[in-house]
Amino acid sequence: MKPKLNFLATIQNVMFGVKLILMLTVCRVEFSLCVLLQKVDLHRLEEGPPLTATLTREEGLKYYRTMQTIRRMELKADQLYKQKIIRGFCHLYDGQEACAVGIEGGITLSDHLITAYRAHGYTLTRGGTVREIMAELTGRRGGIAKGKGGSMHMYTKNFYGGNGIVGAQVPLGAGVALACKYLGNDQLCVSLYGDGAANQGQIFETYNMSSLWKLPIIFICENNQYAMGTSVERSAASTEYYKRGDYIPGIRVDGMDVLCVREATKFAAAHCRSGKGPILMELQTYRYHGHSMSDPGVSYRTREEIQEVRSKSDPISMLKDRMLSNNMASIEELKEIDIAVRKEIEDAAQFATTDPEPPLDDLCSHIFANDQPFEVRGATPWTKLTSTS
Repeated sequence: MKPKLNFLATIQNVMFGVKLILMLTVCRVEFSLCVLLQKVDLHRLEEGPPLTATLTREEGLKYYRTMQTIRRMELKADQLYKQKIIRGFCHLYDGQEACAVGIEGGITLSDHLITAYRAHGYTLTRGGTVREIMAELTGRRGGIAKGKGGSMHMYTKNFYGGNGIVGAQVPLGAGVALACKYLGNDQLCVSLYGDGAANQGQIFETYNMSSLWKLPIIFICENNQYAMGTSVERSAASTEYYKRGDYIPGIRVDGMDVLCVREATKFAAAHCRSGKGPILMELQTYRYHGHSMSDPGVSYRTREEIQEVRSKSDPISMLKDRMLSNNMASIEELKEIDIAVRKEIEDAAQFATTDPEPPLDDLCSHIFANDQPFEVRGATPWTKLTSTS
């Protein structure tokens, strides 16, 4: 009888093991992680964003893929620029991916967003595709602005660029917020600028109007510490950008942690939607490339400093380590995402280098919306072009 009992016990153990594996698999799919966040600095606020955040496996994989896509897209843009396939101004976003992805995680696509000329990442998070962005960078017909905007002027629904004039997008964002309040649609506008633009007068004028009218606007200073090439300590008497609104509440957040940015954005969005008016966020972040492709980025900082930030504070590595150490994903899964992202980037680059340039006939099109076609004089009185919406 003993062998029989042992056999039955073995069968039971096997069945129990199978059930346990199935349960663990289900738990992994539904698994969420409670993460302790860094302390947030507050200005004119008694309470700030929570110091913990919940991350689901689905969210983690989504954030990882989006940040990795932005990173790889920017590195490919760097390569195409050096090959002289991309020309003109080109400002890359690698290193700052947690800002764009975290902000998007705290608002909805029905909200509005406007930024400066480091806009490729936001074009993607706002709904653009890698193919459209890469084709715009090479000035092709399939670009997101039909090949007419280039690196600095990309747009999608509820995303107003991509603006080339330093700081000029901030008052435009207040105008969008004014429209939101006028229409009463419970929407808000995120208006982004950098530490270099933070000293401009037009930004303080916009703070004043927005506070007077209690506009639903989140001012966000992406402080990547060097503006065009001057450290914040050398260019600003006060480097506490989150306090610059004076009478406007402010928060300062670790801009390299996607969850810190997400929770702070949720907090700021709730502040705006409750009718309290504007709020200011400072995201402490870092760009790996120079200010633009014409800037090697090492004349005002050392290579060692850049490498130290990469090794200690990289936003993608931080999220990856968090997920792996808590068994939210496997190395194999993340490698599969990496491979898929690389293929998507390569396919987009192939399209961006083979798609035709926009024809001359399109030169005057898309100036006005919902208008009848009309004739436009070209460079000479004998050249006639047509403008269509």
